[in-house]
Amino acid sequence: MSDSYLTVIGGGLAGSEAAWQAGQRGVRVALFEMRPERGTPAHVGDQLAELVCSNSMGARSVDRATGLLKEEMRRIGSLIVTCAVESAVPAGGALAVDREAFAEKVTERISRHPNIELRRQEVTHVPDGPCIIATGPLTSDALAEEIVALTGQDQLHFFDAMSPIVEAESINMDIAFRASRYGRGEQDEGDYINCPLTEEEYEAFVAALLEAEVIPLRDFERADKRFFEACLPVEVMAVRGHDALAFGPLRPVGLMDPRSGKRPYAVVQLRQDNLAATLYNMVGFQTNLRWGEQRRVFRMIPGLERAEFVRYGQMHRNTFINSPILLDATLRFKSTARPGRCIWFAGQITGTEGYVGSAMSGLVAGINASRHLEGKPALVFPQTSMIGSLLNYISYAESREFQPMKANFGLLPPLEKRVRRKRDRYQSYARRALSDLDEFIREFDISTESSNEVLSVGEHPFV
Repeated sequence: MSDSYLTVIGGGLAGSEAAWQAGQRGVRVALFEMRPERGTPAHVGDQLAELVCSNSMGARSVDRATGLLKEEMRRIGSLIVTCAVESAVPAGGALAVDREAFAEKVTERISRHPNIELRRQEVTHVPDGPCIIATGPLTSDALAEEIVALTGQDQLHFFDAMSPIVEAESINMDIAFRASRYGRGEQDEGDYINCPLTEEEYEAFVAALLEAEVIPLRDFERADKRFFEACLPVEVMAVRGHDALAFGPLRPVGLMDPRSGKRPYAVVQLRQDNLAATLYNMVGFQTNLRWGEQRRVFRMIPGLERAEFVRYGQMHRNTFINSPILLDATLRFKSTARPGRCIWFAGQITGTEGYVGSAMSGLVAGINASRHLEGKPALVFPQTSMIGSLLNYISYAESREFQPMKANFGLLPPLEKRVRRKRDRYQSYARRALSDLDEFIREFDISTESSNEVLSVGEHPFV
């Protein structure tokens, strides 16, 4: 093993995963996280891997794209997936976490790892040695300028949003009811709290939403044509049509009000946000409304008339690079301007969208950086796996129209035989993906799931 340090910049999901993967393989890692020395517009604490949007990491089942991606990561030995499972809260068929417990687990394990040194300071220049840049959607201005200079092109921006969180005790359960869509919850009464709206209540809510005051956009935000497209605020969605919300986050499909025995005209769902079940977040309610307006308008929702908000929704910048030009499928920077420069990118800055996609790219970058230091060739994951298909997309998409991408079955190569039913087809994709990935893992001996004695990653089958 080389005596060189691997520098990882950014202590989010991707950076933490990258540092863990390298550390588990015997590489000495210096992990830099600028908080609390310097904060961000969205983070509230100083823990690693803090979740600033939803607390859901998507579906558990492998016949769902994010479920398959998590299972692939688990088989390799993902720190993020393990900590998510250990801090899970009820969420029907989804893997949602107590965000504080999750961040504490990641921070504690990274801090205890003998091969990882956690340094709380801002990095403003890309170091000369082996380095993984995993600074995520909230890259500091100084480092963003450094990345622009490194890549030789303008960075790209889009925008993300956080949903409000309310105290569970402030929800009026005489109006709201517990249920999961189509009865898929793990509890008899369902994992979600649902606030039903009549047609008249829905129309009044939409009217108030359209009239509510939003936080003024800055010049560079107004100039960006892709503003909010990746995570649309409810007030922007409402502008696009009277029924946009009823067919979007307020869709009532699969839900019956037990009091009336009928399907409501629209439903606002709230999902458990912590293990103690004292906090619930408003599903799909990303917003840029002023905080006072959020309190006024969202309290029009039946069941939330006395809601106590512990966090209001807010917007923050998201930054990503043009990966098809800059990165190969191993996540290594392709520039030949400085031969011998060893840089990998990981996280949402690469265009792998969502929590799980972000962590996955950290996992791959950590593995490939470690292999480089060991004098081994980099690995390109099989395209039949969700990992390989997503990395192939961000490496080879049309660069002029490149946009971040979430895991989805549309990225996978077609099956040899056509399968008509969608669910059966997705199950076939999953079986092929896991079979090919298992063979890949055995061939290159890359899993740390059960073989490493240092804080080994536990089991959690998603099948």
